[in-house]
Amino acid sequence: MILAEKIIALRKKAGWSQEELAYQMGVSRQSVSKWESGTSIPDLERILKLSQAFDVSTDYLLKEEMEADPVSIAMETDRDEVQKTVTLEMANQFMDIKIRGAKKAASGIAAYVLSPVMLIFLGGLTELKDVNISENMAGGLGVAILLLIVGIVTVFFVMNGMKMESYQYLEKEIFRLEYGVEGIVRKRMAEYEGTYRIFNVAGIFLCIICALPLMTAVALSSSDFVYVMCVVFLLIIVACAVFLFVIAGEKKGCFQMLLQEGDYTVEKKLEKKRTENLHVIYWSTITAVYLGISFYTGNWSRTWIIWPCAGVMYAAVQAIASALKGKKTPN
Repeated sequence: MILAEKIIALRKKAGWSQEELAYQMGVSRQSVSKWESGTSIPDLERILKLSQAFDVSTDYLLKEEMEADPVSIAMETDRDEVQKTVTLEMANQFMDIKIRGAKKAASGIAAYVLSPVMLIFLGGLTELKDVNISENMAGGLGVAILLLIVGIVTVFFVMNGMKMESYQYLEKEIFRLEYGVEGIVRKRMAEYEGTYRIFNVAGIFLCIICALPLMTAVALSSSDFVYVMCVVFLLIIVACAVFLFVIAGEKKGCFQMLLQEGDYTVEKKLEKKRTENLHVIYWSTITAVYLGISFYTGNWSRTWIIWPCAGVMYAAVQAIASALKGKKTPN
């Protein structure tokens, strides 16, 4: 039970309204309302007054928020470095920015997935006798559109990264939360948990059914153009699934980042520092391979398979890199 919930329970047990509690604390009713909603925290003077008014100890009111994380204790005892402290205002600003920007980030990643769609579609048109378009024209125009989309989305992410630069330490460095912040973050994460599960289940379902049109076309021995359209449809469905995964992950990720849980534990932060350039090298190489093979073979309608294979292989590459780094690290 977090502090906000304890105040509500104790106030109701005493039979007081918010106005009555506010009068005893010497604050406004709005202040009590904010305490109980978790949007603000009473200062230490008010904590002492609350403990006297409810006839409970300050330890009871503060116990959950004052419990120290074992990893944090280890870091404090083993290292002399000064850790940054995240205040409630900073935490709320960070969560609001990340949640508002989640749709934009998800749209950007989905655009990356959709970037080769026009190239594949134009390549399919060259298979139709009634359409007067050459392979060179289709390839040139398709690649131009692909690069334009990738360029626009990349600029967006660079600008967004600059905007979030002041919060980058939350992802990469070890910090501590100001008193009471953890309880509020956990409450917001718990409220979002249901939506997070729905988005992930919907994304998984879309990934499962995305190949159905293509498998149906194969079973019916359809024309090459139908195959191309099925691939386009497959990418659109995958883009929708990616949108759901990213928007869910971005929102939950901001809570985990503040709590230093999930992918943002102290151990994983230290591990990421050792392999932080891996993803840049890997995806740059994959992009070069994709463009090289596609231009050389001219078979743009089939080389798209490189991307899902690369995505699956990335997890294996990360695991191998972590294992190799672990062997080099002295005990």
